[in-house]
Amino acid sequence: MDRMIASFFGAGHLRPAPGTWGSAAAVLIAVLAYEYLAPWLVPAGFVLAVLAGFWAVPRVLADSADKDPSWVVIDEVAGQWLALSFTVIPLARHGVSILTAWPGYVAPFLLFRLFDIWKPWIIGRADRRGDATGLMLDDLLAGLFAGVVSVILAGLYHGLLEPML
Repeated sequence: MDRMIASFFGAGHLRPAPGTWGSAAAVLIAVLAYEYLAPWLVPAGFVLAVLAGFWAVPRVLADSADKDPSWVVIDEVAGQWLALSFTVIPLARHGVSILTAWPGYVAPFLLFRLFDIWKPWIIGRADRRGDATGLMLDDLLAGLFAGVVSVILAGLYHGLLEPML
C-alpha cells in the first residue's frame, strides 16, 4: 500500500517526467473535484496527501538505496494541491467555474513545476536534506511559492490589466 500511495496509484511510473505526470494527475483530479463534487475537496485532498506522503515515503525509502526515487510522486501531488488551493478557494467563494477560469489551474500547475524543478532558496535547501522529510518538504514549499505567485499574478491581472482592457 505504501508504494501505491508513494507513486500516487501508478502515476509515478509514467514516463517521461514522472513528477510532471503526478502533478498533471493532481490537477485533473482537482478540477474534476472542484467542478463536479465540492471545491473544498482540493484543500482537503492536500491535507490527506501530506499525511499519506509523510506516512508512505519513509517506508518506501527505508527499502531503497535511492533517497529520491523518481516514481515517488505523492510529494508532487501534495504540493500541486497546495498551489491549487490558493486559487480554487477564491474561485469557489465567488461561484466561478474552474473550467471558465482556466488560469486558476494552469498558472499554479506551471508555477509549481517551475519551482519544483528550479528549487530556489529554501526549496533547494529542503531537497538537499536527502531524507523523507526533505523529499516531501521541497514540494510543499514549491506549492506554497506557486500558490502565492498565482495569487499575485491574479491580483495584477484583475486589479491592473483587466480594468484597462
